[in-house]
Amino acid sequence: MSSAWNSALSGLRACEIKMAVNASNIANVNTEGFKKSRVTLQEAANGGVQVTLSQVNLPGVPLGMNAETGEVSESSNVDLAESFVDQRVTTHAFEANATTVRTAAEMQQTLLDILA
Repeated sequence: MSSAWNSALSGLRACEIKMAVNASNIANVNTEGFKKSRVTLQEAANGGVQVTLSQVNLPGVPLGMNAETGEVSESSNVDLAESFVDQRVTTHAFEANATTVRTAAEMQQTLLDILA
């Protein structure tokens, strides 16, 4: 496989992970005490994409004290606006990588047609 294929497939996998984490964050926006996860993408040594997952331990909005336990509860620290923007950016990254896969396939087919 060419490096274009490898890079694009790595990018597609990274986008899939990023969307799954983002979906989990959005699904738990109303879960008290939930801490969102963050996906960081960076270039890998082989030209692909390296994915790093981390939990964001910033506090949510205080909701008050639980009368039974005496513990102070807080909302999740998920910011819906940030999550929606991140989904749009990830969608565009996915589309760009899919276009690279299609273009690499077309180029390979053209080379095979020339050789045939």
